[in-house]
Amino acid sequence: MYSLFYKEKNDFEIFRVQSKHIPPHLHKNLEVVYVLEGTLAVGIGTHLYNMEKGDIAVIFPEQIHHYQAFDQNGTSLYMLATPSLSGPFHQSITTMCPKNPVVHAKDVHPDIYYALETLLDDQEKLWEDVLHQAYVMIILSRLFPHLTLVEKGSANNEDLVYRTVSYIAEHYTEDDLSLTKMAHDLFVSPFSLSRIFSGTFHMNFNKYLNITRLEYVRYLLEYTNQTITEAYSNAGFGSQRTFNRAFREHFHMTPKEFREISRIREEKSDE
Repeated sequence: MYSLFYKEKNDFEIFRVQSKHIPPHLHKNLEVVYVLEGTLAVGIGTHLYNMEKGDIAVIFPEQIHHYQAFDQNGTSLYMLATPSLSGPFHQSITTMCPKNPVVHAKDVHPDIYYALETLLDDQEKLWEDVLHQAYVMIILSRLFPHLTLVEKGSANNEDLVYRTVSYIAEHYTEDDLSLTKMAHDLFVSPFSLSRIFSGTFHMNFNKYLNITRLEYVRYLLEYTNQTITEAYSNAGFGSQRTFNRAFREHFHMTPKEFREISRIREEKSDE
């Protein structure tokens, strides 16, 4: 979920999941997050915004963002939509970004809750792009009055953070990727990069890289017919032992168990 390489099967996706830590990443989709239970923190660049039940955050395309969940019982609803579904808001969401992405529950119009819950509950019926677009535009029309927009260039003062995320998005499948090589290619010192990972991402380079690769493996196992061996190899893991250990630590199950669960879930959704 929510990876650097996010590849949706359609131009629109919405789902309810347990809130969890998600490392910094970026993608080309509009993302709306609605806290259903508990709390959630959304990070944009180096800024962290706390969210409580009923709060909604909107992340524009190509914005670096991450999530931190401190409530084990928290759940959130995530909607991802291609910018083409935003209608008259397209230019704004592709050239601007919110100064503060969070709209608190007291300011959220009931139309937004209705649209999100309808999209979630009626996914089998709402297969037409025109319906998705209608609800996305309703959501944005109710959110925009509460957002202060600034140009993306002026908001992104953390250039090295952006370059770091973009570099890993492009090179994470390479088996020789290292902090030293990355620092050399970005013309910065390894120490500067280490500070980015520890201070902004709250993890070291190796953990961030492993999570990125594991999320790609998750995608391959869930949405393609690649074998487990092909998946971990294509994600950049050079050792099966290292991959199996990292996968179990991250997903709390084996790759084989994950694929079996994914297939059962897909069969049920097709019924």
